[in-house]
Amino acid sequence: MSKKEEHVRKPDWLKIDIKTNKSYNRLKKIMRERNLHTVCEEAKCPNIHECWSERKTATFMILGDTCTRGCRFCAVKTGLPNELDMQEPEKVAESVELMDLKHAVVTAVARDDLKDGGAYIFAETVKAIHRRQPGCTVEVLPSDMKGDYESLSMLMNAGPDIFNHNIETVRRLTPRVRSKATYDRSLQLLKRVKEISPNTPTKSSLMVGLGETREEIVQAMDDLLAHDVDIMTIGQYLQPTKKHLKVERYYHPDEFEELRQIAMEKGFKHCQAGPLVRSSYHADEQVNETSLQRRIKYMKGYEESTETKLDTLKF
Repeated sequence: MSKKEEHVRKPDWLKIDIKTNKSYNRLKKIMRERNLHTVCEEAKCPNIHECWSERKTATFMILGDTCTRGCRFCAVKTGLPNELDMQEPEKVAESVELMDLKHAVVTAVARDDLKDGGAYIFAETVKAIHRRQPGCTVEVLPSDMKGDYESLSMLMNAGPDIFNHNIETVRRLTPRVRSKATYDRSLQLLKRVKEISPNTPTKSSLMVGLGETREEIVQAMDDLLAHDVDIMTIGQYLQPTKKHLKVERYYHPDEFEELRQIAMEKGFKHCQAGPLVRSSYHADEQVNETSLQRRIKYMKGYEESTETKLDTLKF
């Protein structure tokens, strides 16, 4: 084996502990019965068994299962998308209610074929979840919507509890990693959210292992903070198939902890960092105080959940 091959061998700390229980199987059944898509499944998230088994968080992927972009890191299929399902918002909200989720993440394939980038369906999904499951906070994770701020305003007017948009990688690597997206447009989108809704937490994620330097990671942190981003997640890039970009380097858990500490010292309100951390990992812990109080008020109607869970719901 060459030094190059040895260097990129997947380390032991990336082994996933599979936990399949009744909650996991029930959630999967609900998804299939309603013909819903989740990024948990489509993007091969390593944390799906943990999140679904504990019924904490699920990430719904709306606007179909086919993306109009072909990012070289992503496992979601690319091609000509199907027609919109106008009943999708209610289907998602019904599923959230049946799952009794406390936090739902709503993401989507990029729909560059739509004038609003899918903002209308996004907004209707947020409203439907808040209506059917008032105790569930909602995080949205849209594409850059081609920088259309009118569409962004439509989405923000629905009142999501967290706005998440991922820069994915450092500035230098963006053209190679992301399709039809730019580093600066993503940053501007995040900043515009704060102009529309100053109290809504904003969030972004960075993958490492694609050939970036430590200095570039730190610069990305500074760039996000300069655009008023509150929350950051940092995780290890894992090659989904042989057709995708190769892993250049695996970071040790100690390195992730060091990056997390740097992020917090720089001023982020919350940072999750680790080999298996993904954008939605422990997302239920990242809501702001207003959303938290709404969730607590709802939870007080359930005697068994009031005292046991409130201590974990801190921003």
